[in-house]
Amino acid sequence: MKPVDFELHRPETLAEALELLAEHGADGKVLAGGQSLIPLLNFRLARPDHVIDLGRIGALRAIRRNTDALVIGAMVTYHQAERSAAVAETAPLVSAALPHVAHQGIRARGTIGGSVAHGDPAAELPAVFSALDATMVAVSRRGTREIAARDFFLANLVTALEEDELLAEIRVAPVPARTGAAFNEVGRRHGDFALAGAGAQLTLTDDATVSSARIALTGVSAKPFRATEAENTLVGQRVDERLWRRAADVVRRDVDPAADLHATADYRRDVAGTIVERALAAAAARALGNRTGSMEATG
Repeated sequence: MKPVDFELHRPETLAEALELLAEHGADGKVLAGGQSLIPLLNFRLARPDHVIDLGRIGALRAIRRNTDALVIGAMVTYHQAERSAAVAETAPLVSAALPHVAHQGIRARGTIGGSVAHGDPAAELPAVFSALDATMVAVSRRGTREIAARDFFLANLVTALEEDELLAEIRVAPVPARTGAAFNEVGRRHGDFALAGAGAQLTLTDDATVSSARIALTGVSAKPFRATEAENTLVGQRVDERLWRRAADVVRRDVDPAADLHATADYRRDVAGTIVERALAAAAARALGNRTGSMEATG
């Protein structure tokens, strides 16, 4: 199939894009990398009168480090972030998740902000940013609004962005020393959305006690899932394989995956616990070996 007819706008500046959104937001769609929107258009699941292409707005393509945050522009591609030393050093869980996103060709075109704004609970980055307490910065002609990740993802493919708002950037607090991260997922084929995915980021004290834990899961809920109860079982405990198994059991108890033609709910629940256990073990090993974070991913 082919899309319905629409008018394509290609603004050169953020201000111009916001003017177009203010005028056409109710009848339009924003085009970032196009890896989600283009299929929706081709299958006529989306039927906008106007498409606003952000590809010419260079201001949205920057990665920078402030004193208190890593700032990722919405039009930064997966590939750009995957190769960024700033992302690897400051947000190792993001870096660990990126190689698991689809295929290399998609990572070359797809954007960080596009994935976040799309809000697919099966995607890696919405879950990761939820676990990291990221801040989403939305802009419109009315001004700037900061939205905590916990308030941003509302339901399957539904976010807190208003019709006249753009996601401009994502802010993530930098990790302290002795932090490690890992990401695992299980899928039917390489590059498919995973049946379940799990990422873990751990910060340890000098005596190998967990001082901070972050656990993100994909494919197990109607929106990106952060395993806060499992995190709570880890904090204050010494690194130990039995600790990872205990956290995995909490995850299996707390997730509520749906069944579909690819997997039963029980299978997804069991896999979720297993890959959380593996991710925690790998993250802890890297935290013990790293004083500034992890650049690696686990498959």
